[in-house]
Amino acid sequence: MTIYDRASRHAWWMLGALTVSVLFVAVVDRFYGHSTLAFAAAIVGLVVANRRMLSYNCPHCGKNLFFRGLFVVPWPNRTCGKCGAALDRTRP
Repeated sequence: MTIYDRASRHAWWMLGALTVSVLFVAVVDRFYGHSTLAFAAAIVGLVVANRRMLSYNCPHCGKNLFFRGLFVVPWPNRTCGKCGAALDRTRP
């Protein structure tokens, strides 16, 4: 499995985590009223779920697949923005 495939799986994992967080906040809001603790729990859960993002780096130069300059995007690069390596292919 390539680094791009693993990073793509992480992106799908984060979409699921975001969905669960939104549903959690909606359920708490419905049954208990507005609660900042529910929002805080959702944010902490998303940060913890996203901690793996920092480990998806180009094997050649070390640039992270999710960073585009100063911005973080939800989907990884297929090619490295720094060295141009194809990250969606296995090495021969």
